[in-house]
Amino acid sequence: MKPRLVFVHGIGGPRDAAAELDEWLRAVAAGARAAGHSAQVSGLTGGWAADARFAYYGDLFRTAGAQGGGAPAPSSVKAAGPADSPDDELLAALLLEAVDERLAEPTALAPAETAALRAARTRLAPPAGAQGAGAPARRVVNAVTSLLAVPGLRALGGWLSARTTAGMLGQVARYLNRAESDGTTTLDQRIRARVADCLDPHGPNVVVAHSLGTVVALETLHEQAATAGAPGAEHPVDVPLFLTLGSPLGIRTAVGPRVRPHLGTPDNVGRWLNFWDRDDLVAARPRLEDFVKPNAAAVAPTSHRVDSDGAWVHPAAKYLAQPAVAGPLVEALTTLAER
Repeated sequence: MKPRLVFVHGIGGPRDAAAELDEWLRAVAAGARAAGHSAQVSGLTGGWAADARFAYYGDLFRTAGAQGGGAPAPSSVKAAGPADSPDDELLAALLLEAVDERLAEPTALAPAETAALRAARTRLAPPAGAQGAGAPARRVVNAVTSLLAVPGLRALGGWLSARTTAGMLGQVARYLNRAESDGTTTLDQRIRARVADCLDPHGPNVVVAHSLGTVVALETLHEQAATAGAPGAEHPVDVPLFLTLGSPLGIRTAVGPRVRPHLGTPDNVGRWLNFWDRDDLVAARPRLEDFVKPNAAAVAPTSHRVDSDGAWVHPAAKYLAQPAVAGPLVEALTTLAER
């Protein structure tokens, strides 16, 4: 049976789902060749080795008056809107923890990176009585201005402003705050529905999730496992392999405790591989196995470090082109196709 390959993207502005699917597949192909799996590349790019889907939800973040193509800046820097919001506060907490985790490894940092991180931290958590600190949204934008000098984020400064970058990062907060109802469902529910629609309820699924998408995919798979256990429901969606790339799930105060129903391996997941780059600021506390609960079959994530070239290491394509990532992905698809 041809397995279903489901890609789940992370933060960012509007994108062409078909073009993104092609880019992600080409990145996997490059990584597969480097891993010694050239024979499998044609099947992957030709579509007969796997039924590949791109679970796109970026358009759901569009709001009236948004800046940056669907990635609105924090509320206090918009032309209109409340002076502050829970999204701003959560984003400030998320960035502060990510910065602190990075600063906890001083020997791994270049002097310029240390200075940028310390400047960002001061802006996120100014000393008591500091003048002009501003509300959380203002502090976030100021901090992002400093963070754009950090290798993991530096290249964004070439074409995106600090406000737009903060708006994109704020999509994590908007998802986790479970708000923005359309009268029937909240934003996070609508996003998970997009991912669920891409899963094959009858055959094996390999799910590859990036950045915020790792949170979305994890919660979607939990929901699928729980729903399948209800009377009269179909069998659980089978996920022999779950890959997470550049995940923020390790952010213990702003992300981990907010994951629903809990930060654990879904019961329908047979294997979970997590990949992180040292220069990826989003992947704070990357060893997910240290705090993610295993499922009933004792499956827990196993984390592996990869090292990408260039200043901007967070994109999914950078991870997928790594042999350590593409290798096990292609091997799993090949095995499942031969069942």
